[in-house]
Amino acid sequence: MKVFVINCGSSSLKYQIIEMDNEEVLCKGLVERIGTEGSVISHEKIGQPKIKEQITMKDHKDAIQVVLQHVQDKEYGVVADMSEIGAVGHRVVHAGEKYAESVLIDDDVIAALEECIDLAPLHNPPNIHGIEACRELMPNVPMVAVFDTAFHQTMEPEHYLYALPYEYYEKYGVRKYGFHGTSHKYVAKKASEMLNVNVNDLKLITCHLGNGASVTAIKHGRSIDTSMGFTPIQGLVMGTRCGDIDPTILSYIQHKENLTEEQVLEVMNKKSGVLGISGISSDFRDLEEAAINGNARARLALEIFAHKVRFYIGAYMAEMNGVDAIVFTAGLGENSNVMRRYICSEMGNLGIKLDLNKNDSLGRNMDADGVVISTEDSKVKIIAIPTNEELVIARDTNEITKKYAKLIKKY
Repeated sequence: MKVFVINCGSSSLKYQIIEMDNEEVLCKGLVERIGTEGSVISHEKIGQPKIKEQITMKDHKDAIQVVLQHVQDKEYGVVADMSEIGAVGHRVVHAGEKYAESVLIDDDVIAALEECIDLAPLHNPPNIHGIEACRELMPNVPMVAVFDTAFHQTMEPEHYLYALPYEYYEKYGVRKYGFHGTSHKYVAKKASEMLNVNVNDLKLITCHLGNGASVTAIKHGRSIDTSMGFTPIQGLVMGTRCGDIDPTILSYIQHKENLTEEQVLEVMNKKSGVLGISGISSDFRDLEEAAINGNARARLALEIFAHKVRFYIGAYMAEMNGVDAIVFTAGLGENSNVMRRYICSEMGNLGIKLDLNKNDSLGRNMDADGVVISTEDSKVKIIAIPTNEELVIARDTNEITKKYAKLIKKY
């Protein structure tokens, strides 16, 4: 069965078509600037050169129509018509406490996602738009929602509740939710395969490090704690997000700078993080280059980022009473030997020893299956693994669709 994976942003759409018999990616692409001037699609049939076209797309329905045209094109498409698509898997950011696993989409699911818009106002609306467009254009194809938050629904109350009046949790759902769940789930399973140990017998700390970043403690295959919270701003210092701060700073800056609440939140979300510290860029590649050239604030930004990752690693080792392996993934975790070195320095007494030669030779080219980069005598394995959130979405979609088909056949 072929699964069509869709990840809708506010003005973008990423997609893949995966043949589930062998989990082979047939094509992939990205639509950008949806609803604005200069909207463009980049499409790649695997094994052929990437094509890029500027096409007017006023909304997500237009974008999906353009994508469908490309995947069915005689020259660079991968299906003769959409009847070859067995199911569509949608990445959805937030489901609150409503779903602890991926789910077949129906009207009740759409209603639940709409109820969660207040929890993810930037992410859930485009996710919903993408689902509605696909349901209209492919009405007979089953669709599955795969949630960023679902993997973390195994956390216990002592890990997800804030020390606020309990009524705020009961009335408004104010609690830690966590994000990047599909990535943490994927690399945990991959690490267990590399170590030849059942994931249910491991204690893992997975570090999804990129412009958005989070660390998760995974004990016996279950997320028990994670750094992101009620929103993706909590936790690590990130590209433009501040991460953990004293909450009274918000009102203090608002008063001193004469800002509105919305402007303060914009500062915390879009002008902070390593961008705010360095004054240069939110791109860690730029910061690494600037630090090498002697820029003190760029180096400081890198050190602060690494400090927060180490902080969470140490905290989660304490929570789980040890760790078998630490996994680095996502753009920065996979590709930056500099940042992995920053993070793993001065942790030898915790049994964490990075093999500098393996780490540095890995650079920005890594085997898709991942690489162990710890020393032979390191008590804790250190592993770099490329994440594959699209494959997790496709797998969940394939599994749920098959269950659905069996139920239909039964009745």
